[in-house]
Amino acid sequence: MLSIEAAVTFFSASLLLALAPGPDNLFVLLQSALHGRAAGLVVTLGLCTGLLGHSAAVALGLAAVFQTSAAAFAVLKYVGAGYLLYLASQAFSKDALHSTGEAARDVGLGMLYRRGVIMNLTNPKVSLFFLAFLPQFVDPTRGAVAPQIAVLGGLFIVATIVVFGGISLAAGTLRSHLTRSDRVQVVLNRVAGVVFVGLACKLALAKR
Repeated sequence: MLSIEAAVTFFSASLLLALAPGPDNLFVLLQSALHGRAAGLVVTLGLCTGLLGHSAAVALGLAAVFQTSAAAFAVLKYVGAGYLLYLASQAFSKDALHSTGEAARDVGLGMLYRRGVIMNLTNPKVSLFFLAFLPQFVDPTRGAVAPQIAVLGGLFIVATIVVFGGISLAAGTLRSHLTRSDRVQVVLNRVAGVVFVGLACKLALAKR
């Protein structure tokens, strides 16, 4: 099993990485600002479910496929980019929502959870990041590698929940002030659409 020192070091690094601006925490911020705190927390759970898949892929060696196969990497990233463009089209077509309750009913927590899962799983860069990051903290002399990878993945998920949960609560609180104006809500939707398009382009142009 992991040493206490390795676990603490890894968890601290994971917190810093989760705080660094990136597609996932930006996605949580936007969904919380648009739909409320509950929406951001559900999206966070979806993203973390995706991280479980990436952790398993690293433990089982599947992530190496995306590192060695250009075709597999390209297929997954284009699927992810296409999904982000779909979210952008939805954001551009939405009008203002007049209450938090309407927002929750309009989107649905289940749909938001699925958005988080799909967005995370269809980003091959996450698998490659895990493939490069997690093994650095593995010590083969302390037992089997796969269980250590699983523990590291769990610690990364906890760090993600802590940071993204804080973002959700902060942005969701801000939303209560923003939703008093229909114009502001429309602007938020348009901003979300632009951000989704930007993330889609970034993912489509990503290289291994």
